[in-house]
This record gives sequence, C-alpha cells and structure tokens, in this order.
Amino acid sequence: MNFRIAAAALFASLAFCTSAAAQGTLRIGELNSYKAQPAFLEPYRQGWQLALEEINAAGGLLGRRVEVISRDDNANPGDAVRVAEELVSRERASLIFGTFLSNTGLAVTDFARQRKVLFLAAEPLTDKITWQNGNRYTFRLRPSTYMQVAMLVPEAAKLRKKRWAIVYPNYEYGQSAAETFRKMLKAAQPDVEFVAEQAPALGRIDAGPVVQALADAKPDAIFNVLFAADLAKFVREGNTRGLFRDRAVVSLLSGEPEYLDPLRDEAPIGWLVTGYPWYSIDTPAHAKFLEAYQRRWKEYPRLGSVVGYSSMMSIAAAVRRAGSVDTEKLVEAFRGVEVDTPFGRVSYRASDHQATMGAFVGRTALSEGRGVMTGFRYVDGASVLPPDAEVLKLRPQQ
Repeated sequence: MNFRIAAAALFASLAFCTSAAAQGTLRIGELNSYKAQPAFLEPYRQGWQLALEEINAAGGLLGRRVEVISRDDNANPGDAVRVAEELVSRERASLIFGTFLSNTGLAVTDFARQRKVLFLAAEPLTDKITWQNGNRYTFRLRPSTYMQVAMLVPEAAKLRKKRWAIVYPNYEYGQSAAETFRKMLKAAQPDVEFVAEQAPALGRIDAGPVVQALADAKPDAIFNVLFAADLAKFVREGNTRGLFRDRAVVSLLSGEPEYLDPLRDEAPIGWLVTGYPWYSIDTPAHAKFLEAYQRRWKEYPRLGSVVGYSSMMSIAAAVRRAGSVDTEKLVEAFRGVEVDTPFGRVSYRASDHQATMGAFVGRTALSEGRGVMTGFRYVDGASVLPPDAEVLKLRPQQ
C-alpha cells in the first residue's frame, strides 16, 4: 500500500514538473548597439517588442510564453561576444538575434559557429555574414550591401556619368559597399573612372576637408555610403559648399527616415537612394503593420521598426516550423522558412541563409519641410541575389 502511495506521489510530482516546464517561458537573447545608434535601434526595439506582444497574445510559441532578454553590445565586437556568451550561458537563451554594425555582426557570427548556437543577424549588412564568413548557425534578415548596391547600380549606370567619387565610413560595411559599387558599375559601364575616395572613421567625420577633397576632384557623380550623424554633417557641409549642385548623388540607406528626418528642410533633393517611404506604401501587409505600430507606440515607424518586427516574426516562424528550440532543428527550420513581414512574404535561402527581404529605391525630395522619397519602387531581394551556383564559390562549405 505504501509503495502504491509513493508511486502515485512520484507520478503526480513528475506530471506537475512536466506541466510547469511546458508553461515556462521560452527565452530568446537579443543584443544591439542601443546607446551608440539610437536613431535606428530605438524604433527597432519597439518593432520587436510589438511582434513579441502579438506572439504572446496569440498563445506564445510551443505553448510557452516568449521572453526576450536584451543587452547592449556597446558597438564593440569584443563586448558583443561577451554579451552573447552571457545570454547563452547565464540567461539560458535558446537562440540569439540582433546586432547593427557589421563588425559586431561578424564577431557574433563567429561566436555562433564556435558555440553552435543559432544567430539571426537582424541588421548588419556586410556580405561576409552570409558568404565568406557564413556558417551553419547564422542567418541574416536585411538586404546586404551587395543586394542594395545591385538595386542602385542599374539606375546609376543610366546616368551615364563618367567620373565618380566615393565616400564611405572606414569599417567593414563601408568598405564592402564601396568595393561592390566599383565592381558592379565598372561591369555595367566600362568607361567609368573613380577619381576620388574619402573614408572617414565611423562617427568621426571632419566634414569640411572631406567635402572639399571631393569637390577638388571635380567628379560628375558621387556614391555615398555615410549614415547617421556622419551623413547629416556631410549633407550640411556639402550644401554649404555647393558640392551637390548640378552633380548626381547615389546614396545607400539615405532614404530611411532615421537619417532623413533629422535633416528636416536641409534634406538633399534628387539623390538616388534606398530607403523606407512608410508614408506612401499602399499594400495590405504594410497598412496592417502601420496601424498596429502607431496604435501601440503613438508614432510612425522607421525602417528599424520593420527590421525589429520582422526579426521576431522570423524567429517565431522558424520555431513553429521546427516544433522545438533544439538548435539543429531550428537551423533546418530556418532554411527555406517563409515569413510574413510588413514588406510582404520573404524566405530564408537554404544556400546562404540570406532572407529575400527587399528595399525601396527612389529619389529624395522635400515635402512640407522634411525629406521624403518619391518615384520609388520596391525591389524584391530575391531578384538581386546571385544564384546558388555562384553562392557555392562565395561561401565556404559548411
């Protein structure tokens, strides 16, 4: 009789523990450069928080409430690796996502390879994340430097400008974008010449000498890769010195409200850019997101908002597909998974783990005292990615 009582008690205890585990939280780690890049990353945080709330309101994942443990990586690769280790080891996160700068993204990419933990690189743009340094455990959401340059080069070639100058921040993202632009434009327009190049340190541009050096080279057109505060200083100094007068400018990311809005009526006019014209996108998917975002945060979204939201929804789609948070099952689930985003449905390619999210290409203009994008079109990321056979040459065997 005592044995039966003990067995029943043990069974009840095991059942309780199993139930408690099922009802426990599913922990996801997130790291980013919130203090260093607040213009992009505060909207990004609001984006993933909105998605997280929607996921939990619908019952969570695998019957469990989802919790995101977020840390700042101080925009430093060493700190990013330390934080990633803390999230995995101490916080017991099942996977990690985030990073903004390409150098921090690459550091965490290598961490994911060594520790065999799934990492979704939400924002860093360097091609190395999915190609040269790509690995089984790393996926990337945003369109890469290669993809965004490929969206701009056909329009740049139509300008038929022969003498080009390039300005970019001197770290992985800027170097990668500049090199890709040179190669692609030369292929599209063999007679092109690159007559000047300026590469100021990230966040430390001395805009006067940079603008003057570009003006002295007398280029027909400029390719710009600067962003955030560097871009604002460059634009203001360029306006003052007449650098952009009667001169074509092709500019990566400059149509994103994070970078246009601070310039207000000083925003450039007529630049060919990639960006996010949230105020004029007329699709059901975007309208639904816009309404939910404005209701929750009482402000309009930025591109960071879309990236944060889509990152969280990508993780949710992969977890549901895997039916588990086991790393190897998640890796297989992410390969080819389809995700509904504010830009429409995207998928993660099995060949290089790059998402097919696209970007908007258009021209900058002024409207009611602020910079906007006009004449834009959405370019599907899948249309500017190399085929799988080419990826095999770019990406090490995994």
